[in-house]
Order: sequence, then structure tokens, then C-alpha cells
Amino acid sequence: MAAETGSAPVGATQTTIRVIEALRELDAAGVSAVADHIDVPTSTAFDHLRTLEQNEFVRREGDEYVLSSQFLEIGGYCRNNDHLYRTAEPELQKMANETGEHANLMIEEFGRGVFYAKAKGRETFRLDTHIGKRVNLQTTSAGKAILAELPDDRVEEIVDDHGLPGITEHTITDRADLFEELDTVREQGFATDTEERLKGVHCVGAALTDDDGDPIGAVSVSGPKNGMQDERFFDDIPELVLRTANVIEVNMKYQ
Repeated sequence: MAAETGSAPVGATQTTIRVIEALRELDAAGVSAVADHIDVPTSTAFDHLRTLEQNEFVRREGDEYVLSSQFLEIGGYCRNNDHLYRTAEPELQKMANETGEHANLMIEEFGRGVFYAKAKGRETFRLDTHIGKRVNLQTTSAGKAILAELPDDRVEEIVDDHGLPGITEHTITDRADLFEELDTVREQGFATDTEERLKGVHCVGAALTDDDGDPIGAVSVSGPKNGMQDERFFDDIPELVLRTANVIEVNMKYQ
């Protein structure tokens, strides 16, 4: 469900947010490029960029502006103060070491999946899953594991809000297909992703739930499809992912 809107949004704040998002999408941009990107007068873009610069949220590189590490400090503060992250992080590294692959922690926020932590095994290749990256939940094994633990009406709301965009030819883009997939996830206890977000990559994910059975996140292992096949993909990796999820859930209670 989208964020509640009990009162009218503040226009200046919304413009500032759009400026920040423009710099994230453009990587680096001058005043005119930002103004064109969000369709505001150049003077308006300049005023917001200067205010952000004065407060150290953006910095200038020549004639262009880029986001500063202030966002990293805030994000790091939020994550390091999260009990889930502190509990899961060492278990992710163990899982990465045992498999030699990428191990991921995902949470759901505002109906999207957020890559919250990750660890690399010895045989990993480069992925685009930087910390904080937001993705549609149905495109990943961790996201599908989370969706499978949500009530159907909440899943419907998420689909209504964010749709089912096709990222690759294997992505689930049909609502009926998604609910059929979630039934399978519930039956077997884990979710799989076969090139549904990234070509050449297979993943296995399992949800993390609290005492009430509500999902608080999910863990997953991602690797090249050639190494994630047959018994390893359908038995060995799922067993490890489920065991890791269980350890994290237990440790959440007692640490």
C-alpha cells in the first residue's frame, strides 16, 4: 500500500526530493539538466541545489552537482541501528563462504524490495545489487519469498501500486502467474529466480518471519546459472538458505 496522505504534500519539499532523485538518475548533472529532468525553471533547480550544497547533501564537481556521502552516513546509521541487519550480517557471510556465491538480505519497504546487506563468496562475479537498490519484489527469489508470507490482499495492493514490469523475458508479468508461483513457494518453503531479474543468474531465497508469522525480510543466494542447476539448485542451496533463515530468526529472539 502506498504511503498514507493525510494532508497536502509540501511543494518545496517535494521539489527537493525530485532534485535528489534526478541526481541519482543522472549520476552528475548541471542546473539546466536537473531543471529539464524534473520540468521546473532553472532558477528553481538552482535554489534547491544551492540549499542542498549548503547543507552538504550535494557537492559540485566543476559545473555539475553530485550526491554527497551525507546520504551514506544517514543510510549507514539507519541500517547499523537495525536489529535485523546486525543479526543477519554474520550469517550472510557464513552462507557466502559455504557456497562461494553472493548472499543477500532483502527487506520490503513501501511495496518494493530493498537490498539491505550482502556478502561475497570466493567465486562471485560482479552483480548490480548495491546496498539500498530497490527492485520489484516479483523479480527476485527473496522478493517472492516475502510476498508468499503476505496476505493476498496486500500482494494485490503491491501489484496495483508497482505493477509487474518485465525486466527479462523470464520475469513474471501476469498476476495469475504470480499467485500460482507464490502457492508453490508456500508449499516448498523457498523461492527461486531463474534469470528473472538478471540474465545468467539463478537465485534461491527464503523469508524471515517474526513471532506472528509476518515477514521481516528474506535471505538469498545468487550465482551463475551454470553453477546453480539440478540438485545444487533445488536441494543443496535451498537447504542452506532455509537453515540460515532459521538461525537468523532464532538469533533475533535471543540476541
